[in-house]
Amino acid sequence: MLNGVTMKINIDEYILNALKEDITSEDVTTNAIMPEEKAGKADLICKEDGVICGLGVFQRVFELLDDHARFETNLKDGDEVKKGQLMGVIYGDIKALLTGERTALNYLQRMSGIATFTKSLAKELEGSNTKLLDTRKTTPNMRPFEKYAVKVGGGTNHRYNLSDGILIKDNHIGAAGSIKKAVQMAKDYAPFVRKIEVEVENLSQLEEALEAGADIIMLDNMDNETMKEAVRIVGTKAETECSGNVTKERLKEIREIGVNYVSSGALTHSAPIMDISLKNLVPVEE
Repeated sequence: MLNGVTMKINIDEYILNALKEDITSEDVTTNAIMPEEKAGKADLICKEDGVICGLGVFQRVFELLDDHARFETNLKDGDEVKKGQLMGVIYGDIKALLTGERTALNYLQRMSGIATFTKSLAKELEGSNTKLLDTRKTTPNMRPFEKYAVKVGGGTNHRYNLSDGILIKDNHIGAAGSIKKAVQMAKDYAPFVRKIEVEVENLSQLEEALEAGADIIMLDNMDNETMKEAVRIVGTKAETECSGNVTKERLKEIREIGVNYVSSGALTHSAPIMDISLKNLVPVEE
């Protein structure tokens, strides 16, 4: 979870880079109409139903611009919100509120959209033993925020990055010469505590991956009948993951096949943003 300590250690640099992207030298408009510091407040308003996510990041944007900024809300990440709902009030120097508005909303809208979309897909797997996973198909420099949003929406994170786990894909197999060679090289190189996952595209590759001692078999772009046979062959020898062409409609079928995991890049690369606005900015007496 993105608590205060985690935010300062791992997240501030990302937010500062986003602010630098938006402010190369100054906020010309704000500096023109607000030459002096003045306390103010603005309402955070939800404009469509969904799952809110990123409230701490939203708040942190303003704190980095104004040490005295504060955000008052009764919500927490993962709460369901409704169209027209007042979700909170942000207080601070009006210059900071104006300058940080777009960056703060960009994070909140993107993260809430992912959490909302993830929840809609995760519901299709409720009651089954299949877990919904994300992928590394994230927006550059947005991965910690997007993967956190998947968890808030009820999904599970796959490996965070290339240092986080071994996943032997088709091009790795091509480079090594065979699945057997690739798995053996991974075992020789990696610490014994790391699991080895291998991507396979057909049942012949599946047999080779099992014989090589893979811990997880990724069934890539298999049709349902082939995937059923693959799960039967694997049995308890390894865990299975379905990947490729994963849609909300197809999840109803996948859950009956019995794979351990189903991964979907769409959770992060195709989730629509959630419509959220910062409105009613007014000065306040300090």
